[in-house]
Amino acid sequence: MTRHNRRMRIGELARLTGTAIDTIRHYEREGLLDTPPRTDAGYRIYGAADAERLHFIRRCRSLDMNLAEVRTLLALQAGGHCAETSALLEAHIGHVSARIAALQELERELRALRARCTGTEGACAILEGLAQPGAEPPAKNHIGHSH
Repeated sequence: MTRHNRRMRIGELARLTGTAIDTIRHYEREGLLDTPPRTDAGYRIYGAADAERLHFIRRCRSLDMNLAEVRTLLALQAGGHCAETSALLEAHIGHVSARIAALQELERELRALRARCTGTEGACAILEGLAQPGAEPPAKNHIGHSH
């Protein structure tokens, strides 16, 4: 059997792509990977196209794209719509830029909090600063992956 027509079970696909088996199953449930055929014994059987698609998904995820973005890119990949792909990427860049700004604000707040400490006071000024009412942290959705 040639490499192109090679058939493999989920463990081999996981090793080949560096993807956890549970993640592969999750991508199947989410519709990012087609449900593979099964052997008579019930084992999933994958081919080279599945490995290529999984590599594509993993590359998108390494760029911090969410599953909806990956799903859209997979659909665009089949149709070759460069303008739509570019627009999706531009929107993703905007989300990343907003997260960077939120993380920079978080860094400023943490540095200001740390600067309260002289190392000589009896009570810890950092802990007092954390306990002050009204000193709420930035909303997590501004820092985490929220889109």
